Amino acid sequence: MLRPTPSRMRRDGDLYALEAALARRGLGPVAGADEAGRGACAGPLVVAAVILPPSARLEELNDSKLLTEAARERVFERLRRSRALVSVVSYGPREIDRRGIAVCNLEGMRVAVARLPERPGYTLTDGFPVPGLPGSLGVVKGDRTAACVAAAGVVAKVTRDRIMAELDGGHPDYGFAVHKGYSTAAHEAALRRWGPCEQHRLSYANVAAAAVPAAV
Repeated sequence: MLRPTPSRMRRDGDLYALEAALARRGLGPVAGADEAGRGACAGPLVVAAVILPPSARLEELNDSKLLTEAARERVFERLRRSRALVSVVSYGPREIDRRGIAVCNLEGMRVAVARLPERPGYTLTDGFPVPGLPGSLGVVKGDRTAACVAAAGVVAKVTRDRIMAELDGGHPDYGFAVHKGYSTAAHEAALRRWGPCEQHRLSYANVAAAAVPAAV
């Protein structure tokens, strides 16, 4: 198999240029994989893999962190209508505590890609290659550089945000629908007041500290 060099790449300009270059060399279809929730202290880690249709040019597609919630929802719907191939995997708080966030993240990318309806010839990931993926290529700032990685990031983010909004209904004291489980000042204050719930990652230092009763 031909392999682009170096294994960690960044392409400026057209969001679709890298995928197109790989396809021209016979290395397609090209999948992108990305996650949402790695830095949160509550809720699941969600990993998505996406293969975009060859002709897809999705309006507003970009790094999910640069899009508003409304824009992410629009891109998500456009992805659905585009007939992109999509796979999503999630890991709950107890599994993250047991196995570690890094292990879950890497495994999630491998599992998400393996569950795609079509096996990719190449897989692009954000920042670093992932062992075990077909033709794994780490792309610096991949969610701002490669359309399939950006698409995977949007799918992961929208899916996780919807989960956190649902979890908010059962745990209204924590504000999950607002901060999505990340360690904002409001979330930290709720942790100190109420302690962790079952959706918190007990292996995270701030959560563990909130679980310890204050000394009398």
